[in-house]
Order: sequence, then C-alpha cells, then structure tokens
Amino acid sequence: MIQELKTGIYHNEYREQSPAAGDYIIFAKGRSVLVKKECSTIIFPRFEEIVSEMVYIYLFEIDINGKMQKFFLGEADRVPDGLRNDYDYGQQNMFRTKGPDYMAFAGITACQLANWYASVKFCGACGAKLLHDKRERMMRCPKCNAMHYPKISPAVIVGVIDRARGKILMTKYAGREYKKYALIAGFTEIGETAEDTVRREVLEETGVHVKHVRYYKSQPWSFSDTLLLGFYCDLDGDGQICIDEEELSLGEWLSPEEIPTEYDGISLTNEMIMRFKNGLE
Repeated sequence: MIQELKTGIYHNEYREQSPAAGDYIIFAKGRSVLVKKECSTIIFPRFEEIVSEMVYIYLFEIDINGKMQKFFLGEADRVPDGLRNDYDYGQQNMFRTKGPDYMAFAGITACQLANWYASVKFCGACGAKLLHDKRERMMRCPKCNAMHYPKISPAVIVGVIDRARGKILMTKYAGREYKKYALIAGFTEIGETAEDTVRREVLEETGVHVKHVRYYKSQPWSFSDTLLLGFYCDLDGDGQICIDEEELSLGEWLSPEEIPTEYDGISLTNEMIMRFKNGLE
C-alpha cells in the first residue's frame, strides 16, 4: 500500500525548524502539487532553488538508506516565477502511479496537511487568528486557548463474502471519476463503533445483512483525509442486492475468477480484493 515504503522510513514527529539546502519544499493547493515538468518520476523543488522569502512549515522526515530527507510546506500562492520554468502543478492522482514510493507518499501526505492548514486559520470557538504550536502539530488560539489538530476521519472498507457460493460483493461508485470495481465503504458516525459502521453501510448501500464482522487492517488515506479500517464479514441472508443509486451505480456478487481487478500496491481496497481473488479469505 502507498504508506508501506520500500525505500524509506517515515518519521512524522513534529519539530519546529527551518529548511536548509537539500530539503524538499512542497507547494500544494487543493488537489494539485508542484512537481518537475515532463518527468517520469516525482521530483519536488529543493530549498536552494527558491530565491524569494516566504513562510515554511515543517512536515516530516523520511529516512532513505540512512540519510534523512526533510520535507517542508511552502506558500502555494508565492511560487517564484523562476521556479515555474522547470516545475508546474499536477493533479494529486499522479501519486497513485508515479514513484519513487517515498516521494508519492510524501506528496499525498503533504496535500492532506496543506489543506488542513488552509482550513484552520481562525479559531472556530472565538474567531481569533490561530498560531502554530511550537511543540506539536497543532494550531492554538492565543485568545481562548482552543487547540486544533489535523483532521482525520475514520471510515470502513468492507469485503462482504457469500460463503455458500464463494463470492464477494463488488460495487462501483455513482457520480465519481473512479470507475473501477470497489468494496463497500463509508464514514463512521458519532457514537458508532467501526463494526456498527460496517453493518449500517452495507445495509444502507446494498440492502444486504451481514454477520461475523472481523477486522483486517488499517491504512492512512490522505486522498480523503481518512483513516481506513478494513473489515471482512459474511453474508447473513439470501444476498438479494438493492443498491442505493445515489451512492452506487452497480452492486454484484463475483467469484474470484470473475474479478477483473489487478494488484496495484496502493490501496487497502485493492489489497482486500486481491486477497479474496487469491483465495486468502
């Protein structure tokens, strides 16, 4: 999966510091990130390439073969004109297909943090301008002392298995750019356990009841500010599907041989599908 780096070790401990020569500066706004033009790999600007003054925010470090590479967030609206000769903004979906793996993970994680910082400029309690905390990744209100931490939303990914027929419930989203097969997914509501989310989301989206809910593994998914919790469960009933057409365009039971999905090494959804396809669940 995208966070399982083969060429580096991710260190997310926050340290108040300034960039130096050799450090990477990531410019991110919305779903776009500044990367090297016409390049088959992901390359971000380094600090020494930037000649204008701006505010930098420390992001994290990645240990690459014993060498620490530091990543900072730059001001997206103050990209130097000279830098535009070699770099341009690209859509964050590039991190699903381009490498190296540590750069893809750094890029999408920086996007999540950049969007969070952009959304927490003022205190939601009293309206005062927020300040960066010096000890941890948090924005603090100097007026009422409210603490604002990065947004992380728990959500479930669910593989529903029909044991009697040896099939898994596969779906396709409605009204989204992503058109490939997926599993049932949904956000956890207030006062709800993750297991309850599994049962509710499957029933709401497909009309199917489930039993024997069991946890598989988790994944940080910065594409949607989400912590994904993967579960498998078994069909409880006849398996008649009645999809919520606002959420799904398709819902059907597929055997391992019928699943067209191939391994991509990026998402928890893909790993769970491939696990069933290969007879491991």
